[in-house]
Amino acid sequence: MIRIVVVGRGGTGKTTTVALAARWLCEHGAGPVLLVDADPDQSLAEMVGADLAGAEVRTIAELLEETFIAGTGTTAGVAPSDRIEGRIWEDGLYEGDCFDLIALGTKWVEGCYCLPDAALKRALERFARPYAYLLIDSPAGLEHLNRRVADEVDLIVDLVGASKKSFDHVARARRVADESGVRYNRFVVAGGYQVDPSIEERTRATGLPYIGRVESDPLVAEFALEGRSLFELPPDNPGLVSVGRLLERAGLLL
Repeated sequence: MIRIVVVGRGGTGKTTTVALAARWLCEHGAGPVLLVDADPDQSLAEMVGADLAGAEVRTIAELLEETFIAGTGTTAGVAPSDRIEGRIWEDGLYEGDCFDLIALGTKWVEGCYCLPDAALKRALERFARPYAYLLIDSPAGLEHLNRRVADEVDLIVDLVGASKKSFDHVARARRVADESGVRYNRFVVAGGYQVDPSIEERTRATGLPYIGRVESDPLVAEFALEGRSLFELPPDNPGLVSVGRLLERAGLLL
């Protein structure tokens, strides 16, 4: 299984990029793909046409609430894996034609994702092996790296936007990954849809490989605004094609 984590500051287009990457992989026969929405916005499902409510699929945070609070258990002294792993795969997995999806959900307790992250980590370690690709859509912060939701990663992509803070994020993200013990094969930089081609010159200062940029496309923006699935885009859509090129340059297509 090839594990890809997309990180970056808020607003750089991480979720759109992950959705387009999933579409590209599915279209090119590289499935099955497991998508993990670790962003509290929970917009990845909509972007790939996954109706979680209609399929009666619950987020990890909701399953923890049901198991530990509404149910008979408490969190004290109980490892999340003892009570929740099976439920994630029974009640928290959306099954699509060529991709499946798990959503972390909103914060389970105020200010902390510790328990949902731990539950997700153990579930992925035990059950994600049958998938060809694992794509993780990360939140804007770096807690998911610090808590090592995925210990071993083939590729970390830091998607940068048109701001100094976005480039500062690259150095912080790499430091957090290294200091927390995340084992990765490659850490690369890509440009989000907000930046122009001149971004390549700026990325050299990061000292990391630059694999290209996501093409800004009005149809992708229209679909996102209307809540339509990016899987309905035509196969020659510039945004979709540009993300396919990023995957090819990263050397990860099967």
